[in-house]
Amino acid sequence: MTQYSFGIVPRYAEVDQQGVVFNGHYLTWFDEACTGLFDHLGVVFPDLAAAGLDIQVVHTEIDFQAPVRWRETVRIAVRSEHIGTTSFTMGFTVLGTDGDGHESPRVHGRNVYVVVSSTDWSKRPVPDSVRGALGSVAPR
Repeated sequence: MTQYSFGIVPRYAEVDQQGVVFNGHYLTWFDEACTGLFDHLGVVFPDLAAAGLDIQVVHTEIDFQAPVRWRETVRIAVRSEHIGTTSFTMGFTVLGTDGDGHESPRVHGRNVYVVVSSTDWSKRPVPDSVRGALGSVAPR
């Protein structure tokens, strides 16, 4: 099974007055990681658009365990948690490395995506190409 993670170094503009990554930026990171995973699996958004499809986030969760700070290299591990008829759920874990070189989870998240028509925004079945690609992603 495929395992995938997306590396990121927090930019200055992503850090709040508390000196940690502002919570809303994790949603952007999750979406970037999902797009990166799709690219890695050969499911590219221009192909979905050409088929008249798009993907929308309809539910999200973020659970914080430890802060991520400015310029701290982290990676977002991505896993496929569920594939339904018109939706799929992706799980995300932001992993950071402590001073001793041990990697630990900082943030866990989950997005539920729904496949929609790009013309009338009604739900559509998850395409076989997406279903097959996500079925190859190892849970973590």
